[in-house]
Amino acid sequence: MGKGTRYIWTLDRVQNLKSLWKPGHCYLRMEEDTDFRIRFSSLCFITDHVGFHGTIKSSPRDFVVTEIDQQGQLVNKASDEPICKVNKLLPEPDTLAKKPKLELQNLSFEEKSSQEVSTLAGCSDDDQNYEPGSEKEDTIKDGTSTCEEEDIDVLGSLLGEKTDELLNQFACDVKEKWNSKTEFIGSSPEFSLGRILDKNQRAVLHSAVRQKFPFLITVGKNSEIVVKPNLEYKELCHLVSEEEAFDFFKYLDAKKENSKFTFKPDRNKDHRKAVHHFVNKKFGNLVETKSFPGPNYSADNPNVVITVRFREKTHKHGKRSLDCQERKDIYTAFTLRKENLEMFEAVGFLAIKLGVIPSDFSYAGLKDKKAITYQAMVVRKVTPERLKNIEKEVEKKRMSVFNIRSVDDSLRLGQLKGNHFDIVIRNLRNQINDSANLRERILEAIENVKSKGFVNYYGPQRFGLGRKVHTDQIGLALLKREMVKAVRLFLTPEDLDDPVNRAKKYFLQTEDAKGTLSLMPDFKVRERALLESLHRFGMTEEGCIRAWFSFPHSMRIFYVHAYSSNIWNESVSYRLATYGSRVVEGDLVCLDEDVDDEHLPNSKVHLVTEEEESANTYAIHQVVLPVLGYNIQYPKNKVGQWYQEVLSRDGLQTCRFKIPSLKLNVPGCYRKLLKHPCNLSYQLTEERNTDVKIEGSHIDETTLSLLISFDLDASCYATVCLREIMKHDV
Repeated sequence: MGKGTRYIWTLDRVQNLKSLWKPGHCYLRMEEDTDFRIRFSSLCFITDHVGFHGTIKSSPRDFVVTEIDQQGQLVNKASDEPICKVNKLLPEPDTLAKKPKLELQNLSFEEKSSQEVSTLAGCSDDDQNYEPGSEKEDTIKDGTSTCEEEDIDVLGSLLGEKTDELLNQFACDVKEKWNSKTEFIGSSPEFSLGRILDKNQRAVLHSAVRQKFPFLITVGKNSEIVVKPNLEYKELCHLVSEEEAFDFFKYLDAKKENSKFTFKPDRNKDHRKAVHHFVNKKFGNLVETKSFPGPNYSADNPNVVITVRFREKTHKHGKRSLDCQERKDIYTAFTLRKENLEMFEAVGFLAIKLGVIPSDFSYAGLKDKKAITYQAMVVRKVTPERLKNIEKEVEKKRMSVFNIRSVDDSLRLGQLKGNHFDIVIRNLRNQINDSANLRERILEAIENVKSKGFVNYYGPQRFGLGRKVHTDQIGLALLKREMVKAVRLFLTPEDLDDPVNRAKKYFLQTEDAKGTLSLMPDFKVRERALLESLHRFGMTEEGCIRAWFSFPHSMRIFYVHAYSSNIWNESVSYRLATYGSRVVEGDLVCLDEDVDDEHLPNSKVHLVTEEEESANTYAIHQVVLPVLGYNIQYPKNKVGQWYQEVLSRDGLQTCRFKIPSLKLNVPGCYRKLLKHPCNLSYQLTEERNTDVKIEGSHIDETTLSLLISFDLDASCYATVCLREIMKHDV
């Protein structure tokens, strides 16, 4: 290699000969990178099937994205309509919402697929142990859950008959020991349910065990679920009846907002004081207790009941005046449907029509442009009635707003459970030189990714792929506090002769913000907001800082996150190319897999030791890599060294990932290398194409199309999952 010359690594794909493919390995070749940036192309795979070709996003209607809120509801449903389903045939938990089967005609179904989409109506975990018919708020008293039978069935189907029997025997042994008034010799007994690799399945098991046996607790340890006696349950049984203790711990585990639990009436003040003390000491950060007069209360019959309620969620504010202002603000929630429209453009249009600014809108996540998308939004300082008044105008812009209602607060980025995708892949065909049955190839590919997962890259849409300037380049300029450069990058034109790009070209040539404004079309809300600020404050460093404040915080941080995301993508390719699917010394692994990995605290991230590598203690699905920020740790192996070299390459050796002038702080997070699609179902259909010509005559050609539906966790990309399935870039 010549001195001073930098190179880019890309992947030589092995698509035609399955025997040559090794999962978790990248086949690399080296090319000179013309922009002198070292990049690892996002082209590693973790699965070993051959794949197939097809066309994605032929139209926006072929790619439908529906947000799943934190309660597991699809946001395109009515706001008061519950969604609760349990997979009948597959032991996959329904912690992500399952959308009803697509209504399609003349479909050719794969037999296995038709089984997978079979479901039965059930009760969600949030509804367990609550008596029907309650008014205003749900109350748990004596009695068992109306959904208990379904929970038991779910537990049995998830564990299998043998493990379920052993669990029941373990529970009986614990109760018998307690009832005999004898103590356990040595440490408390434990019962292992085994290693459960799927995070959502573990979540359902944790809840199902605790709901059926409140006197037991479950602990997660390296994907293994261990069941132990609940000593706090036993302690409470010394104060109240076992029936009350049983119902109380079921109430705690259900965690239903605005619900309450009431102990039986009690005349003894000292006894009530002891119950108050126990509950507040053990669970005071979660619930609060109060005493109220019981039924038929009088001086002669001083019955008092203790009521337990979950504490209200509070949002801390720095100043009291700010807190008062928040209480005065009006918040209106709604679902936004848009088609073939950038989200920021949609927000800008709504802001103009409602007479507010883009930063008055909040949302949980960004959505694709070339798609039909449904997402939750909240707008500040706008009443529901006012939003309803612009419904017809909004429809002209390929948008609609519905589920309009008042709420108490704004949304935060990441405040969602995930997204549901309904996708059509058209013109399916085999890979080059692959003569195998196409239907078998498709089935093999889907089942492989369903069981093994996919490399969890950030999708190309995060970086504005196909444009001259990628969003991560703007983010890097902001991190280096090169504000003028960042503005110029943002306003760099594409090689197109249209009003928008002519205006951008004029600005880069003249830096005349006022003149550019007269050329920039009104629908380019972001560009016009930036230009108006530049016209007011000038094209200086300080003027550009002020101009960036014309964007809401979520948009400013978006560019910085894009840079961090791109480095994460490169790091994954390097990690897989260097170590493959082995977990090696110095890797970072997630200890608590029931926590969303992007909200994983440092205390839950473990550095793999040499002994743990030798013993194969951890699996590749537990490995995480840091997304750049000021509060993360790096791997202690070649990958950690690579991070430092990249930061040095990009001039960020001393970067603290804080930009005070733009009020941006980037703590960083961790992201798993692999993810799995949930609730996956698919259908194949034949389409006839009569436009094919051979020697001047028209013939009918039949092609296959695939309709595939699945759920992904927040911040996962459907195009990346499809890329792993199809084994080519989409």
